[in-house]
Amino acid sequence: MKFIIRLLVTAAVAFVLSKYFLSGVHIASFGTAIIFAIVLALLNFFVRPILSILGLPLTIITFGLFSFVINALIILLAGHFVTGMTVDGFWWALIFSICLSVVTSLLDSAFTSKD
Repeated sequence: MKFIIRLLVTAAVAFVLSKYFLSGVHIASFGTAIIFAIVLALLNFFVRPILSILGLPLTIITFGLFSFVINALIILLAGHFVTGMTVDGFWWALIFSICLSVVTSLLDSAFTSKD
């Protein structure tokens, strides 16, 4: 159940960011945002570990900043797979990934119990 709530929160945040805050990211509808959240979860589960291992030397050299590049690449890849979503370029993907991560983390910490 917690996974479904996280998907819905991610979809809602992505949809709001694309509609009202970031002009370089376009999501057609909330249904598209839900599909985007599912694809993003799958890419984070399967592709991110591979990219993290391959990019480990660069991540170490840049003191972890290369992980932002990996996040942006995952967003671009998700945008490629999801019909109805477009990202205008790498920099928009980078900004979108940072905003999406920050807002979803804040919402997650605000609404999860400290059990």
